[in-house]
Amino acid sequence: MSMNFTITEAAGHQIKEMIKSEENENTILRVGVNGGGCSGLSYGMGFEQEASETDLQFEQHGIQVVIDKDDAKILEGVIIDYKQNMMGGGFTIDNPNAIATCGCGSSFKTKDNEGTPEEC
Repeated sequence: MSMNFTITEAAGHQIKEMIKSEENENTILRVGVNGGGCSGLSYGMGFEQEASETDLQFEQHGIQVVIDKDDAKILEGVIIDYKQNMMGGGFTIDNPNAIATCGCGSSFKTKDNEGTPEEC
């Protein structure tokens, strides 16, 4: 199964810098969805050393990326970017499947999955 998922060049550069600090050249990026947040779902990104049998695996900008097959439908079409401003920098996630997001922008819900909203 292939997937429409994009890491911009700016985000790829930042992720590569973060991987360097992991001191393991086999580090992979896991992107996922968790229940919770004001709107019901929240994004998760982190580093791991190996993929599981239930993961989709692909590469962008020389970065190995894994996404659990259960999260793939929710993350289809996502664009991860990195924005730098005077207050610092941070990753942004543009998800065309999100029909509502919270004020802080870190949680969302989709037409088919409302997750488990929590108070912010």
